[in-house]
Amino acid sequence: MQNWVSNAGSDVLSHTLARHRNILHELSQEFARIRVNAKVNREHAELLQHFSRGDERNSVMDDGGFGLQQQALLREQGAISRSTSQMDSMIGHAHETFSALRYQRSTFGDISGKINTIGSRLPSVNGVLTAIRRRRSRDTIIIGSVASLCTILILLYWITK
Repeated sequence: MQNWVSNAGSDVLSHTLARHRNILHELSQEFARIRVNAKVNREHAELLQHFSRGDERNSVMDDGGFGLQQQALLREQGAISRSTSQMDSMIGHAHETFSALRYQRSTFGDISGKINTIGSRLPSVNGVLTAIRRRRSRDTIIIGSVASLCTILILLYWITK
């Protein structure tokens, strides 16, 4: 994946790769922590099993066949399973979003290229495109001026109050 990103030379892809590396590192640490906790709980349950033979008979009758430790482990296993499925779902959504954005980027690039091609072939269309660009830049300047004027007026009101 690193070779592909370095060949593409895109900052967005390299940032995405770095983010995925961070996520992988965090998930690996979380997995190692959970694995150690599960191992400790399993060993603890095995140790308790040897000392509580008499209590186990009572808990089997009270709990419908499972001891308290086994129920706790089953609850923890269910929580881990739900967390894992939620993480898989989130990663799937992120991948779908990335694919959609990549498709939109290529579509807009194609549209821009076609409009430039048409503009270069037809002078009247090129004139219309130039007028659109001028109007858009003029509108941007007007909106920026209005926003800065409003900001200045708000600051003056705030200072005088």
